[in-house]
Amino acid sequence: MGRRPDGDGERGTMARPTLNEVKSAGQPGWVVERINDEHLFGRLYMRKISPRVTWLLARTGWSPNAVTAAFIACGVAAGVVIAFGRLWTAVVAVALTQLALLFDCCDGELARLTHRTSARGVYLDRVGHYLCDAAMLIGLGVRSQGALTISGRYVSAGLAAAVLACLVRAETDNVVVARAVQGLPASFAGAALAPRQPRLAFARRAASTLKIHRVIQQIELSLLVLLAAIADQVNGGLLATRVLLLGCLIVAALLVLAHLAAILASRRLM
Repeated sequence: MGRRPDGDGERGTMARPTLNEVKSAGQPGWVVERINDEHLFGRLYMRKISPRVTWLLARTGWSPNAVTAAFIACGVAAGVVIAFGRLWTAVVAVALTQLALLFDCCDGELARLTHRTSARGVYLDRVGHYLCDAAMLIGLGVRSQGALTISGRYVSAGLAAAVLACLVRAETDNVVVARAVQGLPASFAGAALAPRQPRLAFARRAASTLKIHRVIQQIELSLLVLLAAIADQVNGGLLATRVLLLGCLIVAALLVLAHLAAILASRRLM
């Protein structure tokens, strides 16, 4: 998950930490309690596994940015793998995505443990999420086409969904950019998230409750791809995979518009 740049920027020397030191320094309470930045699966199980892996990474000399690079490599590889079709590739993609989530937890833990939090690390982490989400949607498009090709209507649909998914993330990130340009603090009160118009506020609460945005994000999407692959294996053809792709495209398009409207109608830019 994204690292909060609260460290002093000094290069750490804790080369042989204990597991308790990893948990206390690398995984403080606010990390797991983050609502928007901490993934549900992170809270459910991955944050229970990650300290042990972070302990090993610290003892073997990994840097936080190298761990972030491993997260990106696994996430992009998952998107590449599913493009090849067949059920087994969907299984491999889920495994790679879970490994990416593990590294995504570990990079921030290692950075906090060794006092190497940095703006560069935060930047790489955010770019990684763009790349991983886009790779999964593009891979889904190629998979839906039924052949390894760079052309076709399903490939185009996957590319369009990937662009729209990146736009949704960019809308969120640019709130911080806009506030920084105006000299405002990056953080803001939770109440500022809610649109001022009652109907938009209700729609935002409904979308947040249903977690619709998760459909176009890699972790959940990899599981949906696996379910679609199982359905296609049973029924023959690619109907389930193509329906999933169409659903992702529709959700991504709606989210771009709804998210932009919610941001402009909220107090985040005031």
